[in-house]
Amino acid sequence: MAETRQKWVLISGAAGGIGKATVELFVGHGWQVVAVDRKEFSWPDSPAVHAILADISSPDDIENIFKQTKTLTSTLDAVINNASIQVVKPLLETSSAEWDTVMASNLRSVFLGARLAHPLLKAAGGGAIVNVSSVHAVATSANIAAYAASKGGLLALTRAMAIEFAPDNIRVNAILPGAVDTPMLRAGLQRGQFGGSELDRLENLARKTVNGRVGQPAEIASCIYFLADNCQSSFMTGQALVVDGGATARLSTE
Repeated sequence: MAETRQKWVLISGAAGGIGKATVELFVGHGWQVVAVDRKEFSWPDSPAVHAILADISSPDDIENIFKQTKTLTSTLDAVINNASIQVVKPLLETSSAEWDTVMASNLRSVFLGARLAHPLLKAAGGGAIVNVSSVHAVATSANIAAYAASKGGLLALTRAMAIEFAPDNIRVNAILPGAVDTPMLRAGLQRGQFGGSELDRLENLARKTVNGRVGQPAEIASCIYFLADNCQSSFMTGQALVVDGGATARLSTE
C-alpha cells in the first residue's frame, strides 16, 4: 500500500485571531504548517508548526519566507494569504505612505507570494490558494477606504490567478469574512460609528447580521479549510465565498 504524502500549508497572519484558528485546524487535520507573522509569537510545542517571523509588506521578507520554506519542504499543497492591516481614518486624512503600506501588506504581498509559491504548488501536482479578503470588498463603511480598496483588489487578483494557474491544477479562491471577533475587529470599533462600551459596539454589530451575532475565528477557519481541501472544493476556483452571518443579504432600509 502506497504511503500518503505529507501535506504542507503556508499561512500568513498566523498569530492573529483567524490565523491562529486556521493553523490549529490544519494541524488537527494532520497538515504540516509554515506559520508566518510579523509579530513575535509562539505555539504550544508541536512538531507540525514551523514559525517564521517576517513582514509580508517587505519584498525581501517574502523572498526569505520562501527560502526558509524550501528548507522544510519541496512542495506546498495550500497557501492561505490571511495577513492584513487596517488604517482607520477618513480618506482625506490618509497619507500616501499609509495607503502604500496597506496595499503592500494586503495586496502586493499576495502577488509576490503567488509567484514564489507557484513552483512549490505545481511540484505537489497542484493545490489551492485561499485569499482572505473581506466583506469590505463589496460593501464598506466610512474611514476604512484603503483597507476596502485593497480587499476589492484582492478579489480581482483572485480571479486572475485562478485563470492563469488552472493549467497547473492550482485553484484560487477568496473568502470574505464579515464581523468576526478578532483583535482587528475590536480595534476597528474605535472608528466612532458606534457609541457606548466595546460590548455595546459588538452587540450593535451583532444586530446587523441575520444570525444575530458576530462570527468566531474558528468558523472562518473551517471555511478556509474547505476551500483549501481538494476533496471538498475541487470544482471551485476564482470564487468569492462570503461568510458574514447574512449581513450583506439584508437591505440597509430594513
